[in-house]
Amino acid sequence: MPKVPPTPGVIQYADMLPQPGFWAKWSPTVLGGLAAYAALCVILLLTVPNTLWDPVARHVTIVIGGLGLWRFGWWTTHVVRAWIYAFVRYPALRRLADRAWQDGHRPRRVHFMMTTFREKREITHAVVDSIVRELRSTGLPGTIWLGSGDESDEIIIADFLAEHAADIEIRFEIARQTAPGKRYGIGASLRAMAKGRERGEVREDDVVVFMDGDSIIGDGMLAKCASLFVADPMLEAMTTDEEVICFGPRWIQLWLTMRFAQRRIAMQSHALAGKVLTLTGRLSLYRVNHVIRPEFYELVEEDHLEHWLWGRFRFLSGDDKTTWYYMLRAGAKMMYVPDSIAYTVEHIEGSGYERMVQNLRRWSGNMLRNGARAIALGPRRTGFFIWWCIVDQRIAMWTMLVSPILGLMGAVLVSPAYLATYFIWIAITRLWQAFVLFGYSREIHLVYPLLLYVNQFVNAAVKVYCLFRLSKQRWTNRGDQKAGFGGGLADRLRNAVAFYLTTVAMAGLVLTLVSYAGVLRLPSLYTLHELKLTVLP
Repeated sequence: MPKVPPTPGVIQYADMLPQPGFWAKWSPTVLGGLAAYAALCVILLLTVPNTLWDPVARHVTIVIGGLGLWRFGWWTTHVVRAWIYAFVRYPALRRLADRAWQDGHRPRRVHFMMTTFREKREITHAVVDSIVRELRSTGLPGTIWLGSGDESDEIIIADFLAEHAADIEIRFEIARQTAPGKRYGIGASLRAMAKGRERGEVREDDVVVFMDGDSIIGDGMLAKCASLFVADPMLEAMTTDEEVICFGPRWIQLWLTMRFAQRRIAMQSHALAGKVLTLTGRLSLYRVNHVIRPEFYELVEEDHLEHWLWGRFRFLSGDDKTTWYYMLRAGAKMMYVPDSIAYTVEHIEGSGYERMVQNLRRWSGNMLRNGARAIALGPRRTGFFIWWCIVDQRIAMWTMLVSPILGLMGAVLVSPAYLATYFIWIAITRLWQAFVLFGYSREIHLVYPLLLYVNQFVNAAVKVYCLFRLSKQRWTNRGDQKAGFGGGLADRLRNAVAFYLTTVAMAGLVLTLVSYAGVLRLPSLYTLHELKLTVLP
């Protein structure tokens, strides 16, 4: 499909991303750096004393090795499944979809459900231009349904369409939300679409694109995704590949790039089961028949959780997890489209580390708030593999904390050389993971192994923290919205209980590991009897 030239005056953010060829990506500098990294690992292995099988720390080594084999075995399973999907399953689906498209099968109309709030003008222009470009290249009619919270966004979009979209069939419908927050913006848009169905403007077999106000559609997305819908009548929802355009510290750019590489592997593995673990809010597509139902948009607007400690609280972010849960509960077929992409623009202001932790808190909180009820659906409804992936998310946050605790324990039991050996193990295993990720990333950087470990450790710690504070929510890039941070007496008591539970959980984990390693012998009836005989009168 020929690439449509950009609209004059519109910043093409997607063109700012470097897309190097194979030899540019695997340059002599990169290969030399990787060789030096591997050589350093070998030298350290040969020079650092091997204390792994010291009789005192042998149990510690067995646990670390056993956990490592389990986690890397599970990760390798995802990688193999991703390859099967990428090289076998999806190409077959793509051929069927392309054939249906070439035979002239098209959706009647495409609807773009878009939410934005006081976004930068140049970003809004780029987003709307990508919609116009896709409609122009496919010849499909479209409607933008804007869930609006501010008149300035409406004016910017309307002026752009009047100037640059006169040659295509596109309508602009504004649904002004009556309450603050993205969820109410989505609800307002979907309610307007439901009324459009009554007027005959919206049909149940139309395609609707859910997108954020900072998501830029990549070339050819609409044809690639819409063709899959017309080729498979059972397909109900899909999400696309995603890449980030980050304005911020270099290490944050690399961290986000690495996370999106991880996302590609996970999404392809999950999609092999006919489901995904999230219908990403940045850009996902649905058949209209589900999203205009009252039970769908009412759930998006008022999704909540009843918690024994925090009571009833409404979800602030995570609308993509809500829509995913609805589709999962309905038994809908979902998929991931690896050759279609959406670009996200991130402006990192202030502390990069704080933004990283806040993002992890938001993502992890959304996962935890939805995970329990998704598990409760059972493997028959979700499919065993997807069900176990959700269960594994809750297990992994604890297992990731075990190895660093045991590494420190080995250093105390034996010598600091044990901790050095542990970090050599980390360096080697994360390099192996990084080599796989390099194939899914647009660039190669030696910091990936370190970022992988830091990301896994910090993410696990954040999940444990969030597990006992599910009502606490903060969305820094949406006007710094907050929920669950009350200062009343009841809130202070709840926070004290949450702190107590977190302390007990971590103490229980550490105590179990310390007992297993033989550092401390836990009290038993035998030790109490000894105490009575030797100490008590």
